[in-house]
Amino acid sequence: MAKLHTVLVASFAVLLSLAASLLAGDPDMLQDICVADYKSLQGPVRVNGFPCKREVDVTADDFFFGGLAKAADVYSGNPMGSKVTGADVETLPGLNTLGVSMARVDYAPWGGVNPPHSHPRATEIIFVAEGTLEVGFVTAASNRLITRTVPKGGVFVFPRGLVHFERSVGEAAAVAISAFNSQLPGTQTVAEALFGATPAMATDVLARAFKTDGGVVENIRSKFTPK
Repeated sequence: MAKLHTVLVASFAVLLSLAASLLAGDPDMLQDICVADYKSLQGPVRVNGFPCKREVDVTADDFFFGGLAKAADVYSGNPMGSKVTGADVETLPGLNTLGVSMARVDYAPWGGVNPPHSHPRATEIIFVAEGTLEVGFVTAASNRLITRTVPKGGVFVFPRGLVHFERSVGEAAAVAISAFNSQLPGTQTVAEALFGATPAMATDVLARAFKTDGGVVENIRSKFTPK
């Protein structure tokens, strides 16, 4: 028993030393700021952000974005009745390497919908600033839909990478403010990814997935314009 106790203590000590060495790195940025320098990009490849501006060239405007103050047009040529205005690293260069971003979503009354989509790089938390939303996400393990109505002033969380949606269910236009733990969370809309891909996904693949025939798939695909 004493020998076993000695072995356990020694093993625990080894685990502690390994943990200490693993935590000895620098998980965070190594400078105060890294404002995105859009002009110095060398080709299309980027790794976790944009190149940094020289600090001497940085101004207060690099950390400001006023685009969330204005309501978006959710009616003209907008079949979904919703519009997302993002405040991410592509519109707010001061966010570069900071790992956060925001967005404003405007919804038309009674049915304006932000269709099923996912954010592959971020968890999202929304605050309903105006109106009432029906929201929900689908779990990956069991395809369970977790949904509820969120009134003005309410907050709801969508876990990272899971398919989710929002829909206006009130008589007044709705507005939600979203926050993400990524400077560029990415958005992949389910329908567009499947039916608007370039090159097109094979018709028989989609027909089998949706348990329908190729004619139905082609009809749906005709309503999407590849990006």
